[in-house]
Amino acid sequence: METKKYSSYAQIERELEILKIEKEISYQKLVYGVKKTKESFTPQNIVSDLIGTYSSAIPYGTIVSTAIPFLLNKAVPFVKNWLSKRKRGN
Repeated sequence: METKKYSSYAQIERELEILKIEKEISYQKLVYGVKKTKESFTPQNIVSDLIGTYSSAIPYGTIVSTAIPFLLNKAVPFVKNWLSKRKRGN
């Protein structure tokens, strides 16, 4: 990295302000990425992704396609309830 030479304090202050804004932008990108990752790890998304992977692998999956909504309606609330109780320590 090349050493910069400044001729006034105003140039230094401007450079510091630019760096401060770049730091804030990077931080906001990180926060957004974490938020999107958390959203993708909901029980409903995990189950639907898992079922979608298996149902596409089964050629004549009529039984699977009718069972998917039933399984999601029963399993997701159960898993949510279990996870919420587990976080509380019960």
